[in-house]
Amino acid sequence: MISSNDFRTGVTIEIEGQLWTVVDFQHVKPGKGSAFVRTRLKNVVRGNVLEKTFRAGEMLTRAIIETREMQFLYGSGDEYHFMDQANYEQIVLGHDAIGDNVDLLKESMGITVQFHNGTVIGADLPNHVDLQVTETDPGFKGDTATNVTKPAKVETGATINVPLFINQGDKIRIDTRDRKYVSRV
Repeated sequence: MISSNDFRTGVTIEIEGQLWTVVDFQHVKPGKGSAFVRTRLKNVVRGNVLEKTFRAGEMLTRAIIETREMQFLYGSGDEYHFMDQANYEQIVLGHDAIGDNVDLLKESMGITVQFHNGTVIGADLPNHVDLQVTETDPGFKGDTATNVTKPAKVETGATINVPLFINQGDKIRIDTRDRKYVSRV
């Protein structure tokens, strides 16, 4: 159990059987009446945001989220196979658990998987991924002055916008949070 007075950003609570993470909170003590805590909560599974007010000191169920480091083994269709780094146990995740960046997964890549009561509730890729460009239009020397980009296909099959000077065969770093080119490696 956790008191609403102990809310901090990132704390996960359970309300009516659903998991919510505290995104923002404000402890309010009005001049008249009792204190309360105004919060903005994000649903862990669906991603929708809810604004809710709790009485100060109200007790809620704290959700215990377990995180494990997993290694990507291979994908087959819409199933992606991972191995737990600690006990070598294998699990299969679907596209919905991994998210839209599933096309940036590379074999042997490490990811973080979140569990609640033994059930997978989400997976996070590393912030940056190094991938090789397999096909793109040829670059020209001196094409670095503007922010013009061109599409490039990387070794995992994903298409990323890259600067004009990137050539086929170059190894690039991609930010997985916004799918943008960061630098050459």
